[in-house]
Amino acid sequence: MKAINKASPHPQLTMPSDADAMRAYVGEGIPEHLLEHPGIDDSVDHAPPRRQVLTNAEKRLALRNALRYFPTRLHSQLSVEFAKELNEYGRIWMMRYRPTQYEMKAYHIDAYPAKCKQAAAIMLMIHNNLDSAVAQFPHELITYGGNGAVFQNWAQYRLVMKYLSEMEDDQTLVIYSGHPLGLFPSHSDAPRVVVTNGMVIPNYSSQDDYDRFNALGVSQYGQMTAGSYMYIGPQGIVHGTTITVLNAARMHAGATDSLSGITFVTSGLGGMSGAQAKAAVIAGAASIISEVNPHAAHKRHQQGWLSVIADDVDDAIDRMEAAKASGDAISIGHIGNIVDLLERMVERGTSVDLLSDQTSLHNPWQGGYYPVTMDFEAGKEMMSSNPAEFKAAVQESLRRHAAAVNSLTESGTYFWDYGNAFLLEAGRAGADVMSDDGLSFRYPSYVEDIMGPLCFDFGFGPFRWVCTSCDPLDLKRSDAIATRVLKEMAANSSRDIQQQMLDNIRWIEQAGANEMVVGSQARILYANAAGRKRIAKEFNDAINSGLISAPIVLGRDHHDVSGTDSPYRETANIHDGSMFTADMAVQNFVGDSFRGATWVSLHNGGGVGWGEVINGGFGMVLDGSADSERKLLSMLDWDVNNGITRRAWARNDGAISAIKRAMIENPKIKVTLPNQAEDKLIDSFFRGED
Repeated sequence: MKAINKASPHPQLTMPSDADAMRAYVGEGIPEHLLEHPGIDDSVDHAPPRRQVLTNAEKRLALRNALRYFPTRLHSQLSVEFAKELNEYGRIWMMRYRPTQYEMKAYHIDAYPAKCKQAAAIMLMIHNNLDSAVAQFPHELITYGGNGAVFQNWAQYRLVMKYLSEMEDDQTLVIYSGHPLGLFPSHSDAPRVVVTNGMVIPNYSSQDDYDRFNALGVSQYGQMTAGSYMYIGPQGIVHGTTITVLNAARMHAGATDSLSGITFVTSGLGGMSGAQAKAAVIAGAASIISEVNPHAAHKRHQQGWLSVIADDVDDAIDRMEAAKASGDAISIGHIGNIVDLLERMVERGTSVDLLSDQTSLHNPWQGGYYPVTMDFEAGKEMMSSNPAEFKAAVQESLRRHAAAVNSLTESGTYFWDYGNAFLLEAGRAGADVMSDDGLSFRYPSYVEDIMGPLCFDFGFGPFRWVCTSCDPLDLKRSDAIATRVLKEMAANSSRDIQQQMLDNIRWIEQAGANEMVVGSQARILYANAAGRKRIAKEFNDAINSGLISAPIVLGRDHHDVSGTDSPYRETANIHDGSMFTADMAVQNFVGDSFRGATWVSLHNGGGVGWGEVINGGFGMVLDGSADSERKLLSMLDWDVNNGITRRAWARNDGAISAIKRAMIENPKIKVTLPNQAEDKLIDSFFRGED
């Protein structure tokens, strides 16, 4: 590696005032002495109490499991405390061990007391996932989605940070659902960390199984980027949401490159769903987003992601209709239940162009969706005190929700399922959401109808990067590099991917002005394999020259071309019968691990729920070296083309076109392509429906 240019045009960065405290304490692990309890901090939002699912015998096991992290001489006092947490919250968070000596946020990579830069980068990413400005329930170690956890408890956090502080370049940390199994010898090209979340025997993968295993402290729901340390705040989903809304309007509302004069109604302002407000304004729509949790709505408003909070349902509708008439872009927050909003729109005969939903219905009985018949606080109370009645109330609300959607679509509204399990849970509740065949849903998922054929089949997915300097100047320069690369590629791109290129150029050019950053200095854009490789190589060169002052972490959402097998979302547009298989995601995880990833993860659950999806991701540290270039070219190529090839084998035309281009660009890629059978031939053997 060349020496970094000492005349770098970056100003000297001053470490945050608490960086020294972080450095002193982050690697201490679990102290031998009893820490002072920090209390419950009401300045952050907290996870609702979980329903009580354990028998007394299982509670004894959960307590025994928790105490094994601590010296036996502390068990007498800690057992009282942990039993109280289990009885009150349904989980043992170990709140006494939440660090308070330093602020939980991403620090400059050089502030971390690590023996290798790769470990320091992972520590930075973990801290970003738990930043109170980023995480949904930071003190319960939940980043987004109501139960998307980084760790199951604070003992796990402390041990992981200790191991990362001690890790050398020839060791790998193994993590089982947040629990650090330990450091093991490996080699410099191996991943520094291998994470699995929620990997259970298939017959034990129901929602009830998750609740029990998580309460016992033996498994967790890592969502997608929560348990893999790759969450970058709502920005991580804003771009995909913008593309989805924009293309839905192009397909169904006559839009071109702006949604001016077009209305969009949805729900959810949480960790991921909060992106909807920002995306709607970027796209130019007049939008309303319902949210039952006042704290979440006010948080998005304070961050500038939500334009205004309405006084009530009618005020929200009036504001939307005024913005539609004037062509103004606005995101209107409605604090209340989406069912109330939709039913009032039906009563008033309100015209809605686009309609969706992003409530956390992957987690329907633990706070992901609240009944319309009660307010937020009453719902939280019933959830833990009377879970059976809460479930019945949720299902009744889902039936009303679906009925309102049906009424609006009959008047011309276009509705799509956002892959959050809305149609799945509504169907289970007996709502009228099934097609005439009784097997499929009457509405498409956004991947089936929009993102799959337009983006994933061509290899375009949520590529992201984080500047470990925490310096906005590095992010600005990385944006400029990405913009230049995309413009050069767009000038020579084929017609079938021209629009994707132009949408991404517009996105990255406006990203700074749209003030996307929450937490770390990070960016996301949808790029194909060639784009990801070129952008990453240019970043690596810029680090080598000193134009960018510190390493960059590459990653992606698991919601990508190859990373996720999910029949109701990411693989919803695969129609060869393989949509329920998970070979692609598992092969991606394995393939990334030996092609250069710094860390890899594989999860059960994410987006649509535990037992409904297998997904994986990676992180890769670019340090400006030739080694980094070798790894990025190998791994990024596989990380995308694996999924394109699978989609091509499913006879998806866009994917067939994309993988043929990839084989021309890289002659070492040789894949099995499908031969198309004529419908007439197939029908001559099997006619009609069963």
